[in-house]
Amino acid sequence: MIKNYFKIAWRNLLKNKSYAFINVMGLALSITCGILIFSLVKYHLSFDNFHDNANRIYRIVTEQHRDNISYTDGVPAPLGNAIRNDYTFTEKIARIATFDQQLITITNDKDVKKFKEKEGAAFTEPEYFSIFNFPLVKGNITTALNEPNTAIVTERIAKKYFGNEDPINKVFRLDNKVDCKITGILKDLPDNTDQKAEIFVSYASLKSYDEWLAKDDSWGGIQSAMHCYTLLKKGVSPASVENVLPAYVKKYRPNSKNVHHYKLQPLADVHFNPHYGGAMEKRNLWVLSFIALFLVITACVNFVNLATAQALNRSKEVGVRKTLGSLRLQLFWQFITETGLITIIATVIAYGLSWLALPYVNEWFGIHISLNILSSWQLPLFMILLAVLVTFFSGSYPGIILSGFKPVQAIKGKLSQQSVGGLNTRRSLIVTQFAISQVLIIGMIVVMGQMKYAKQSDLGFNKDGIVMIPFASGADSSVIEPLRNRFATIPGVEKVSLCFTAPLDNSGWSTSMQFDNRTETEAARVNFKAGDDNYLSTFDLKLVAGRNFFPSDTVREYLVNETMLAKLGLRSPGEIIGKTLRVDGNPAPVVGVVKDFHDKSFHEDINAVCISSYSNLYQTFAVKINMANAKATQAALEKTWSEMSPNGIYESKFLDANVAAFYETEDLMLKLVQVFSFIAIFIGCLGLYGLVSFMAAQKTKEIGIRKVLGSSVAQILWLFGKEFSRLIIIAFLVAAPLAWWAMHTWLQDYKFRINISAWYFVTAISASFIVAAVTVSYQAVKAALMNPVKSLRTE
Repeated sequence: MIKNYFKIAWRNLLKNKSYAFINVMGLALSITCGILIFSLVKYHLSFDNFHDNANRIYRIVTEQHRDNISYTDGVPAPLGNAIRNDYTFTEKIARIATFDQQLITITNDKDVKKFKEKEGAAFTEPEYFSIFNFPLVKGNITTALNEPNTAIVTERIAKKYFGNEDPINKVFRLDNKVDCKITGILKDLPDNTDQKAEIFVSYASLKSYDEWLAKDDSWGGIQSAMHCYTLLKKGVSPASVENVLPAYVKKYRPNSKNVHHYKLQPLADVHFNPHYGGAMEKRNLWVLSFIALFLVITACVNFVNLATAQALNRSKEVGVRKTLGSLRLQLFWQFITETGLITIIATVIAYGLSWLALPYVNEWFGIHISLNILSSWQLPLFMILLAVLVTFFSGSYPGIILSGFKPVQAIKGKLSQQSVGGLNTRRSLIVTQFAISQVLIIGMIVVMGQMKYAKQSDLGFNKDGIVMIPFASGADSSVIEPLRNRFATIPGVEKVSLCFTAPLDNSGWSTSMQFDNRTETEAARVNFKAGDDNYLSTFDLKLVAGRNFFPSDTVREYLVNETMLAKLGLRSPGEIIGKTLRVDGNPAPVVGVVKDFHDKSFHEDINAVCISSYSNLYQTFAVKINMANAKATQAALEKTWSEMSPNGIYESKFLDANVAAFYETEDLMLKLVQVFSFIAIFIGCLGLYGLVSFMAAQKTKEIGIRKVLGSSVAQILWLFGKEFSRLIIIAFLVAAPLAWWAMHTWLQDYKFRINISAWYFVTAISASFIVAAVTVSYQAVKAALMNPVKSLRTE
């Protein structure tokens, strides 16, 4: 019987090739998206879940309460050691200070090799490797990092630096500051970990790299580089640990207006929490999962539409089978078998399409996921379950309808529209498809609008044509000024400034301030920007009052922004110019007020900012160039750098690229929404094609009669046009409020955001009308041009 089901199913597919092709392609595209999104979600959910006792591992993070609440994944450097000495609720606790973009120098008898490690190096306490499962393949994990100037590296790094030589006891120099002897080799880190640094230096070496951070009394501030992880003892709750941590704030920071609240963040939350630098918000995974679900539903709706539209063509077959004794259940399973065969073919094609699309997904996300069904049980199980669900969801309704035909009426061809599900059912399904497509289209348009707004709005400074060139690590200060002067003489260079960061940058120094004769530190924090006297002119920052500060290597004068006035409760620039501002204990007069500029992304409010000269913090050349001859100018900059700063590796990046990097996640989600929107539209078009085919078949005689009575082709076309116009409008009425709610919620993450304009909705419904018109035009025109004599002779 089962063999017969498959034989009949295969014959029907061969007989109705266009019907089979449309269904297979619709299901294949949706299942492809399902496979890729499942693999992506599975990859992100697997982050750091391979460690033993992962449910007892926590990262200590900090909430900073002042005039607002901010979050950082860093903690004061002494906190980990203090907890270790004062309490017994931790089984293990370890500090790790990670610094990215590190220069590695390897010197041997023949030559000097230099490498720039983007993920940097981590100064690590030995217990870190007792908390996490990062096994050593060479060396002793318990002693490898006990001594100063020792390090362990991954197999990949060892191969990169030393080839096939034994790396043990080899020496490299870190950032022109610390010599490190390799005492162990780690197995390469898996892709699904948030630990990205592959060089681990003994924590005892930190004082040679950053003396202040290495001190056990540096409670005054937090560097985001300093993390602290703990493995709690069994039975210890995170809440009980958090309850004792405020004692450190009272003891070491009693008078600070920046009140620290130390929290325990579960390891499972590290990858997803945006407050603490999580790489992927769970909300994005939910969005992708729902998009995959909607696409599968859309494809299944297509299948139902096309299957029921084809039902009349198979009515006599059903009538004959029932007359010969077939039971309704047997006919139902025959149609389920046909659906299953189509779904299996679609799933196989979808798996192949997924392989073809996988390199692009990996490139977009910067990840390395695999679709090898032999290496993981989850993916094949997902594909099987999805195929089963699609089969029954798509095939059950047509199977019930077709198996319910009355044999006499079926054989005589006297079945009504209601016998095959009726137009109302298909209308509802088409409305569902259009509603899903319009939600995606509106969402895509809003995201595009917000990204355009974020990237093209006036940021309060000029980001165009500015090349950011970081100093060489450990560069001699005597080289910096001559190098700036040489840069300034290069043809095409218009301005050169020494600075800590650009006006808008994720890095920064947020610190305390005290104004004029006020006795207490202000509740608000200030974002300190270190730059020389060319900083304003290079970035085209606008003075609204006062003057620029005079050249200096130390803090002598301050510029502040307009937000600073509001934070201090001042009404006009005149109330602050000439007054003393004490920033992190450094007093100086305020000599000018600059127009507000965005110092962070559009996700955040503009902060109180002060700008001053402070050469100890300078780490970047900001070079404004004439873009008319940018390539030659950049080559000259690199050549000059190489001549005067041979100890470093030349790197440069345009500032506008840095600004765009703030929105990488949004750009990525936009790409995906665009792709999935087009797929949803394409699948929806297949469904429309199925419905118009059904309508054309049902209205054959009606069209013939209308043409005999004098109806024009345009009037016949309107029969179809008004039908789909109603469906599109109903779908829009469903989609518009859902899309508005979803995108309004999404935009709340931005402090500076667009308004959701009515034009976005007009564009979405207009696009739907255009797509529908193009889709139905072929069948509609074909029906309208049909010879009425043939139409009326079909009886």
